[in-house]
Amino acid sequence: MAKARLNFWQIWNMSFGFLGIQFGFALQNANVSRIFETLGASIDEIPILWIAAPTTGLIIQPIIGYLSDRTWGKLGRRRPYFLIGAILASLALLIMPNSPALWVAAGMLWVMDASINVSMEPFRALVADLLPSEQRTTGFAVQSFFIGTGAIIASALPYIFTNWLGISNTAAKGQIPDSVVYSFYVGAIAFIGAVSWTVFRTKEYPPENIAEFERNKLENKGLLKGVTEIFASFVSMPKTMIQLAFVQFFSWFSLFAMWIYSTPAVTHHIYGATDTSSELYNQGANWVGILFAIYNGFAAVTAFLLPWLAKKTSRKTVHMISLIAGGVGLASFYVIKDPNLLLVS
Repeated sequence: MAKARLNFWQIWNMSFGFLGIQFGFALQNANVSRIFETLGASIDEIPILWIAAPTTGLIIQPIIGYLSDRTWGKLGRRRPYFLIGAILASLALLIMPNSPALWVAAGMLWVMDASINVSMEPFRALVADLLPSEQRTTGFAVQSFFIGTGAIIASALPYIFTNWLGISNTAAKGQIPDSVVYSFYVGAIAFIGAVSWTVFRTKEYPPENIAEFERNKLENKGLLKGVTEIFASFVSMPKTMIQLAFVQFFSWFSLFAMWIYSTPAVTHHIYGATDTSSELYNQGANWVGILFAIYNGFAAVTAFLLPWLAKKTSRKTVHMISLIAGGVGLASFYVIKDPNLLLVS
């Protein structure tokens, strides 16, 4: 079926939900280690508490992709998953900073990460579903704009609440500061609001042959059938994708090291804070949010330069340069003592 060209505002509406999703991801990446430490986790315990993020992505993403391909109802194919994920993620964002104990916060990270994946995975497919091939670049560009905007604002929220609005950035030992609590409240509202906008302002194409669609779904129903098909896809993966998987493994290894350890590294190693309830620790933790906002903003701008650079050299060369720059940036955290210089990192 030929797909009609969409105008700019239709593309804007279908991509707007990414703003909310990125609020959730950015708040998680910049603040979860801070919350764990505040609730009593040692630096050595933080990584195992973070295990929810990669585990839920590994399990949830292929399952949701498989299910959404085979879904059709009043809300369409992808939108039911957007909405369910947004509701659950928003609830987790509200509960997370109010966790009375470390195990509650760890549980909320599982719920939040799983819910974000439920919303995010079908969003990626929506561009291919709705846009003709000549408009997909525009669709991904608008998505990138919302991803960058959401990440910048959400990462900086604790700093904004503290330095611009005068909200308390410290609390009693074992309590999360109001600056972080309010940031998560804003994130919850942004998440459900932005995703709901896309859900109710975007229409999806029905299957071309609904009878055949329903027949295929019936023939392939069942958990065992789905698991078998997912594993078959992994086994039959093209050689190039296997090669890329190894490269991605090392990239994500470094990204998770950054998300997990940035707060302890900056607050302890650079700010010299030892007490998680101290003003110095929370000042450093706020600065981590600013660093994350800067890196997301810079990444959004650089993304538009990468195609040009790839044409001048090659995609492999661009990726190599990016990996080297990323490695130098991570390593520099060990030798830099001035928090302002971390903006360069």
